[in-house]
Amino acid sequence: MEKSIVLNTLNKLPNKFDLDEFLERLIVIEKINEGIEDEKAGKTVSHEKVKKLVAKWHK
Repeated sequence: MEKSIVLNTLNKLPNKFDLDEFLERLIVIEKINEGIEDEKAGKTVSHEKVKKLVAKWHK
């Protein structure tokens, strides 16, 4: 994670905030960025493929 993302997230919070909320926001941002990178690298599974895999589990 880049320092600028942390600072930007921090700056969007009020002067008094809950530390857990701040950390949760950073985790969500990190996971979204990881997902975007995975998609760019071809490490994702299409919705159609997931539907087919789940259908096999129900047999």
